[in-house]
Amino acid sequence: MSKGKGTFNKQLLIPIAALVALALFNLIKDPSFFKIALGENSAGDPVLSGYLITILDYGSELAILAIGMTLVTAASGGQDISVGAAIAIAGSVILRVLCGTNSRPEELQAPVIVAFLVACLVAMLFGAFNGILVAYFKIQPMVATLILFTAGRSIAAWINNNELPIISEPSFGYYGGYIPGVPIPTPFFIAMICVVVIMLVLKFTTLGLYTQAVGINGSSSRLNGINPQFIKFLTFVILGLCVAVAGLIKVSRLSTINYSVIAKDIEMDAILAVALGGNSLSGGKFNMTASILGAYVIQFLTTTLYKMNVQSDALSAYKAVVVIILVVLSTPIVRKKLSQLGAMILPKKKEA
Repeated sequence: MSKGKGTFNKQLLIPIAALVALALFNLIKDPSFFKIALGENSAGDPVLSGYLITILDYGSELAILAIGMTLVTAASGGQDISVGAAIAIAGSVILRVLCGTNSRPEELQAPVIVAFLVACLVAMLFGAFNGILVAYFKIQPMVATLILFTAGRSIAAWINNNELPIISEPSFGYYGGYIPGVPIPTPFFIAMICVVVIMLVLKFTTLGLYTQAVGINGSSSRLNGINPQFIKFLTFVILGLCVAVAGLIKVSRLSTINYSVIAKDIEMDAILAVALGGNSLSGGKFNMTASILGAYVIQFLTTTLYKMNVQSDALSAYKAVVVIILVVLSTPIVRKKLSQLGAMILPKKKEA
């Protein structure tokens, strides 16, 4: 039991250390980074604003994706690079259901919950498509999901006949903005609901245990009565559900969609959140709490870079450096060297 707690704490140390480093950097460079102000939005409702609120807001949709990406990574030993395109599809489906045949409706043509459930079904179907390619056809995850990565945004545009639908109903903006009278961004509450649900699922079902078993050794897990193909398939379907939630938040923010820009490069951030959480990108054991915390740290980094006036086109380059560092540190040979170095230092401290 103590060993498990040690592993848990050790894995959380990575995102916490990154969070502290970013906080110290911003505190030294500009303490106003941490300023939170209470103001009013365009509707006259009280809302909180500031860089930290931005991190909570946009980091929440990334945390939702990190949940599904963590399970996919742990079970398959690979990553889904199509989540950005899948979000475009899910968002396009939501707008299509809400708008009907008119891209500029005066009233919603269906309840938002109905549109969201349809988007969930569609996103889970595309997740199932990826899962079948990976689990049953044994195609490497990045190669399998490259299909949807390439075609997804075109599919999203086709769903709405290449039009840009616009929702004029103010209540639709609540999901990606603020609920009247609540000064905290709604995406944060949606993310917390998703976190509670996945934590309950991992606690009261065998999903987490089976996912780790399949990721560590699929052949051994089969001998123990686990169906590795189904577990891999299921993780991609769960990721599809996470994509639908993120899609609702995305299109709700602007009440419209831009097929080529929406959720652009978000797959990189989701993968980076998993890596920053100390999870092996080759599959196996995972720590969901660390991945979720890693998602907010990645948004912290993104917000910091924006504040430093880094061009949006250059953000990927900075994040790529972080990916390289994390991947190198997670390799067995580097971890072995670090362990040996730690073993050499600790005895000297005890002798002193």
